[in-house]
Amino acid sequence: KPMVAFRRFAFLQVLRFKSDQLFLSQRRSYSLSPSPSIAPRQQQIFASGLAIFVSAQPVSSSFYNPRAFASTTCMEAKMGDFEEIDTGYLDAKSAAALDEELMSTPGFTLEQLMELAGFSVAEAVYTVLNEESKPSDRPAKILLVCGPGNNGGDGLVAARHLTMFGFECVIVYPKRSSRQPHYTNLVQQCQGLSIKILEEMPENYGDYQVIVDAIFGFSFEGTPREPFATILKQIQHSQADNNSLVVAVDVPSGWHVNDGDVLGTGYLPDVLVSLTTPKLSAKNYPKRHFVGGRFLPPALAEKYNVRMPPYPGVAQVMEINRGGATRWEKEYAEFLAAKEAKEFATYADDKHQTHHPQQERDVQKEGEWEEDYALYLAEKEKGHREEETNSKL
Repeated sequence: KPMVAFRRFAFLQVLRFKSDQLFLSQRRSYSLSPSPSIAPRQQQIFASGLAIFVSAQPVSSSFYNPRAFASTTCMEAKMGDFEEIDTGYLDAKSAAALDEELMSTPGFTLEQLMELAGFSVAEAVYTVLNEESKPSDRPAKILLVCGPGNNGGDGLVAARHLTMFGFECVIVYPKRSSRQPHYTNLVQQCQGLSIKILEEMPENYGDYQVIVDAIFGFSFEGTPREPFATILKQIQHSQADNNSLVVAVDVPSGWHVNDGDVLGTGYLPDVLVSLTTPKLSAKNYPKRHFVGGRFLPPALAEKYNVRMPPYPGVAQVMEINRGGATRWEKEYAEFLAAKEAKEFATYADDKHQTHHPQQERDVQKEGEWEEDYALYLAEKEKGHREEETNSKL
C-alpha cells in the first residue's frame, strides 16, 4: 500500500507540470520515459507506477488537470522514448500551393490565417514558459523580431496575445510592410496595448528570456540581408551567452525551407512552431517542435498527404517532438545529484566510514529512495502552495 500510494503521488506531481504534454490518441499510444542514466530498478518502478496510475479509477486532486484526459480512451505503459507524431512534411512549392488553396477553396482570408497562426505561436510560447515558471516569478520578458512579410504579421499577432497573457513584450520591426492595410492595423492593435515597437534591436537584447524569430517564412530564399543578417547573429549570441530561449515561427530564419541550414550558420532555435503543417527542413529538427494548424480541412490534408495531429482539448497547438530531457527527468537528475552530494558529505565527516557512498547505495534497502523522493516532492508541493498563497496576498 505505501508503494502504491507513493507511485500515485509521484505521478500526480509529474502530471501537475506535464499535463499539456501528456497527449493521448484513440489510434496511437504514447509513453513517458525516464533518463537512460536512471538505474534499471528505478526505471522498473517508473513503468509500473505509470501502469498503476493509468489503470486506477479517477481521483479528485488539485495536482493534475483532468481536461488533459477528456478524450483519452487508452494508453500503453511501456518503457521507451517519447513517441514523435508523424504529420508529414511539405516542401516550399507545396506549402505555397496549400496556402493558396486555403484562401480559395475554403475561403479563408489572410487576416484569419494570420490570427490563427499568431495565436498558435503565443500558445506554444506560453506552454514552454509555464513549465519553468513559479507563481512568484515576474512575467517573462519577450522580444519578438518581425520581418516584412506574413511571418512578421504572425509575430505581431503573437505579441498581442502574449501581452494579454501577462507577459512583457517588445517588438522589433525594422521594415514595416505597406503592402496591405492589415499590417498597419496589426501595429495599431499592438500600440493600443502599449507594446513598445522598435526599428532596431535594443542594446539590452540579452536581457530577454525569450526571443521570437518571426522574420522569414517558407517563401524565403537566398542569404539574409541587412539589417536581418546582423539581427540573426545577435539572436544566436543571446542564445549562446545569455541563455535566451529562441522560438522560431514556421521556419528558422535563414534556413532553406527544404534543406535546412544550407548556409552553415549553426543557427538552431530551441523551439520550432510549424504553422499548418511542418516544412521539409523540420524533418530532422532535434529540439522541441510544435504544430499549430487546427483549421486544416481534411480534404486538403489528404490532397497534400499530411495529417492533423490529435490536438488535446481546446488547444490550438500540439507538441509533436519533445526533444531532449523532459522536465521530470531534469528534476529527478537534480534530486539524485543532491542526494549523492549529501551522502558524500556524510561519508567525509564520518572517519569510521569504511564504504564509499556509491557502495552504500548499491546495498540500500529497497524502498528507501522512493520514500526519500516522495518526501522531496511533498516538501516541494508545500513550497509551491505557500508561494501561491503569498502571491495572492
